[in-house]
Amino acid sequence: MVQDTRKSNMSNRAAKRSNVNWVRKVVKVRRITKVVKGGKKLRFGALVIVGNEQGLVGVGVGKADDVMEAVKKATNDGKRNLIRVPLTKNSSIPHIVNGQYGACNVLIKPASEGTGVIAGGSVRILLEAAGVQNILAKQLGSNNLLNNARATVCALQELKTL
Repeated sequence: MVQDTRKSNMSNRAAKRSNVNWVRKVVKVRRITKVVKGGKKLRFGALVIVGNEQGLVGVGVGKADDVMEAVKKATNDGKRNLIRVPLTKNSSIPHIVNGQYGACNVLIKPASEGTGVIAGGSVRILLEAAGVQNILAKQLGSNNLLNNARATVCALQELKTL
């Protein structure tokens, strides 16, 4: 009986997530070559940010033999790694927050109505996919797209609702 309830809950959650209008933004596609005995093997890696513009966002990475398959894998990875971002009534964040991942530091500050998204690189894409409309963000340290996206996710996970 308990397992039946769990299965129905899981299917309900899966149905709710499939009904959401996901925004998928491909941040970076790169060529990866591996030297093997017969020569070089070419593959592709993709960095994708997935969000619903209502407070859910995730970062995904995928690798495959062709670009479309890599993007598809990265999208699925992003949907598995979703976080919820608490938004205020003016589509900003509740307080100043700092995130760090590797050598990347990201400083995120709330902004007043009409400011817009003032951020660069993958930080801007991630915040827009999360549905944030008024925010100030600064990347400090490394400019690596993946690490900056992950530093932003770390920062957004530290947010507390007031």
